[in-house]
Amino acid sequence: MVSTSLIGMSEAASTPDEPWPIAALTTKLKAYLDRLGLVWVEGEITQWEQRSSGIFGKLKDLTEDSTMGFTIWSNARTKMPDDIKQGDRVIALVKVDFWKKNGQLGLNVLELRHVGLGDLLEKLERLRAQLSKEGLFDADRKVPLPFLPQCIGLITGQDSDAEKDVLRNAHLRWPQVEFKVIHTKVQGDQTVPEVIAAIQKLDADPEVDVIIIARGGGDFQNLLPFSDEKLVRVAAACVTPLVSAIGHEADAPLLDNVADLRASTPTDAAKRVVPDVSEELARVADAKSRISNKVTSFLSTELERLESLRSRPVLADSDWIIATRAEEIVRNVQRGSDLVDRALHNAMQETVSLKTQLRALSPQQTLDRGYAIAVLADGSVARSAKDAPANTEFTLTLAEGTVDAVSKGAPKKK
Repeated sequence: MVSTSLIGMSEAASTPDEPWPIAALTTKLKAYLDRLGLVWVEGEITQWEQRSSGIFGKLKDLTEDSTMGFTIWSNARTKMPDDIKQGDRVIALVKVDFWKKNGQLGLNVLELRHVGLGDLLEKLERLRAQLSKEGLFDADRKVPLPFLPQCIGLITGQDSDAEKDVLRNAHLRWPQVEFKVIHTKVQGDQTVPEVIAAIQKLDADPEVDVIIIARGGGDFQNLLPFSDEKLVRVAAACVTPLVSAIGHEADAPLLDNVADLRASTPTDAAKRVVPDVSEELARVADAKSRISNKVTSFLSTELERLESLRSRPVLADSDWIIATRAEEIVRNVQRGSDLVDRALHNAMQETVSLKTQLRALSPQQTLDRGYAIAVLADGSVARSAKDAPANTEFTLTLAEGTVDAVSKGAPKKK
């Protein structure tokens, strides 16, 4: 009990000269919290510890990093479902308790219920529609997986069946494949931050060719971390090809929608990421056999065609080709010779004709007929008697040779 004087003091304003005692502050806080009465809250159970006196645990906010401890006393436990456990999302009727002695807050749970599956599905579908509208699920954003990954990044629970299934099936198919495994929580409040950190670490590793996120089956609520908006956005931003292998065939967390490949199970992921060496060798052998058969068939066909051509009469006796061409060559040579002779004869006749014409026009022809040409000393030709007066020297050109002469002038008329 707080004394009357203490209560009266607590009602006064707090000042440096008259500060409140701690008991006064805690009394005020308790009185204020008591006025809240009973409230319904929603959250995820992250701790669940049963004792003889009751159940002690922690309730975490679904979106924010905020947690409060709670207590379920034995008298209230009998009124709650028996299947509630850590990791469940619940709504609770609580009374806020404040312990003045140590200044701690807690929730006294009077009623506890599972969050309705319909409510969770509705929230999930709203988020799915939002992310789809943003284009995070578009097919053109997805990248193909490498044919033969040398190193695979695996995000899974430690010592989980999912890890064993992936490693066993991958090594059975291709023994040389290497893994970089990061163990994370796969349910509970630490799942989202740990998986996000693992994705970012493997995505930044240049040796990792593809990333697999694997978890075995579980109930709907246990798989909810893989539909968390933050995790989904980090997966969508991942540059390295990412494979989602969460739960079983019927499970569909949002991670499946943004992954480059959705595998129905961890085993299916290993089979779809790693090619089977025996199958690939069989395919190579089959391809070589088919190529060999086609080449052999082609060569056989062409050899048969050649043999068929060689067996034809036109090729069986090839001398006819030479004989026929020889006769044709002889005819062409003879014809060419005749044409050349004829052309030469015509040219000779034309030459004689031109020679005759040339001679008829030649001055020599005139000289041959008894004429002469008088060439004066300056080289000009005397054309009249006036050109060669008396005592004019000139040269007389005859048909054969020349004669020097002196003019006596024009003869006197009788």
